[in-house]
Amino acid sequence: MSKTFLLSFAFASLAGATVQAKEKTITEATKQRPNIILFMVDDMGWQDTSLPFWTQKTHYNEVYETPNMERLAKKGMMFTQAYACNISSATRCSLITGANNTRHRVTNWTLQKNKATDRSSETIQLPDWNYNGVSQVKGTPNTFVGTSFVELLRQSGYHTIHCGKAHFGSIDTPGENPTHWGFEVNIAGHAAGGLATYLSERNYGHTRDGSPYSLMSIPGLENYWGTGVFATEALTREAIKALNKAKEYNQPFYLYMAHYAIHVPIDKDMRFFPKYIKKGLSDKEAAYASLIEGMDKSLGDLMDWLEQNDEADNTIVIFMSDNGGLAAEPEWRDGQIHTQNYPLNSGKGSLYEGGIREPMIVSWPGVVTPDTRCDRYVMIEDFYPTLLEMAGIRKYKTVNPIDGISFVPLLKGTGDPSKGRTLVWNFPNIWGNDGPGINLNCAIRKDEWKLIFYYDTGKKELFNIPKDIGEKNNVSEQHPDIVERLSKELGNYLRAAGGQRPTFKATGKPCLWPDEI
Repeated sequence: MSKTFLLSFAFASLAGATVQAKEKTITEATKQRPNIILFMVDDMGWQDTSLPFWTQKTHYNEVYETPNMERLAKKGMMFTQAYACNISSATRCSLITGANNTRHRVTNWTLQKNKATDRSSETIQLPDWNYNGVSQVKGTPNTFVGTSFVELLRQSGYHTIHCGKAHFGSIDTPGENPTHWGFEVNIAGHAAGGLATYLSERNYGHTRDGSPYSLMSIPGLENYWGTGVFATEALTREAIKALNKAKEYNQPFYLYMAHYAIHVPIDKDMRFFPKYIKKGLSDKEAAYASLIEGMDKSLGDLMDWLEQNDEADNTIVIFMSDNGGLAAEPEWRDGQIHTQNYPLNSGKGSLYEGGIREPMIVSWPGVVTPDTRCDRYVMIEDFYPTLLEMAGIRKYKTVNPIDGISFVPLLKGTGDPSKGRTLVWNFPNIWGNDGPGINLNCAIRKDEWKLIFYYDTGKKELFNIPKDIGEKNNVSEQHPDIVERLSKELGNYLRAAGGQRPTFKATGKPCLWPDEI
């Protein structure tokens, strides 16, 4: 055998060993990256839980039973001032693109292509907002184009799973399909922001021949039709099937568990409904409570799966809601609406705290100190850079600016990115009725102060949130200097981010910005 051959063989062996070493290093690095589960609930009120996010327990914390939220909180950190947008579409578009709702202009709910969902007004012309939602590609009018953090996760080696409600783009637009956003698996996600029914007896909104009888009919759950399995449970079972598959892939996974619960209709989850009837609740109240506990069981089932599959110590679990519950306390007492945000004011659709403050929990084994609370505020677009940082992704390019700020320093206790930070909401639309804080307004939160401005009337409200969590005392007249300062900051942000405002029909002139009054 020649020396040349022996040398060639040695170099080839060394090269092969080097390649194997590199592959091993990459594999080990991939294994070390944490799995991530974002557990998103729909329309959950701040007090729709047995876990109190206030300084004291309320009556509602005593009524509802959410043992798995309590279990998750024991493992992680509760956030008492976690904010989203006041409606689902805006929140989910901010989540997936990292853009503030002022910038992406999805300022009401989306469903059908090229159709706005605003209620009409005799005096106000509403802006031409992005009622087709968001997308990663150009070509659809009234659409914001953004880069998906899920796609960035996928490109970096994560297996990505979507289960439940999507609501990123209108029907027949690219954004309606979760796979457009980088999800390799899509379970039941489509354009709709709600569901026709939770009941399998009604085929989750389909006729006997399989045709959907509503735009809200849940797709992809045909195997459960007529089985008696509640939609929340069906989605959970499908998510666990996807996790079983993911475990075979030898790569980290990202699961977006986006439940339709606890959105209307208030169907009875019979696994839990009788319990609440025995507690003395009305049929509607008990049905609503059963939706909550069914959602909580799903959380527990996923946590059980992690423990049974030795993934609990390497999985981040984040619990969040997309907006506040549907109503404030008087409507609850009247028996008209069966959700609760007390002690917060108002609910879904409103820029008062009841519409935008959400229950949030983060468990990150080995990083987050168990059984802790964080009283600093965070915003829904903050999830974008935070999740990427959790996954070890720090350098990435996006087609539009990212407004979110990572809250990893809050989780690690190494800093406070919320100090002196400004949060902004812009809602120049007409979503619902004339309830408190609803329609044609914008708001700013900075430190302890929050200012709400109404486009149509020019009214300004100022609240000291730590001292007045229920926003019962408008102190704008007592603090004109703070009103002026926040109005200027709000106005400057709205203009810089490309915010929209309505117009007066009588004059054809736009409503004034908050710093112009």
